[in-house]
Amino acid sequence: MEADKSLVSGSMAMLVLKLLEDGDKYGYQMTSELKERSEDAFHLKAGTLYPLLHSLEERGWVTAYEREASAGKPRRYYHLTEQGRAALGEKEAAWRSYAAAVRRVLEGGACCAGT
Repeated sequence: MEADKSLVSGSMAMLVLKLLEDGDKYGYQMTSELKERSEDAFHLKAGTLYPLLHSLEERGWVTAYEREASAGKPRRYYHLTEQGRAALGEKEAAWRSYAAAVRRVLEGGACCAGT
C-alpha cells in the first residue's frame, strides 16, 4: 500500500539522508532502494528527488560528484556529509518522539488506560 503523500512529504529529507548513511548513491538507486526498504510504500519520483537533493546540497548535508558508469554517461552520486549525518540524527530523534506521541494517542494513552 502506498503511503499517504501528506504524511510522507515532511519526512522525505530524513529518508533520503538515511539512504545515504550507508554509502554514496545515485538518484535511481535511491528511488529503488526506498521503494524496496518501504515494501512499496514510498514511490519517489525524479521530479521530487532531485529538487530535494539540491536543497540538501545547499544546506551542506550532502555533496555530489560524478563517476563514470560502465555504459552510457557518467552518474551523479550523492554523499552524506558530517553535517548531514548530524542533521539525520536530529531528524530521527524528532521523528521517533513524534511517532511515539501519535502511537500513544492512537492506543488510548496513559490518561485512558482502564477506562
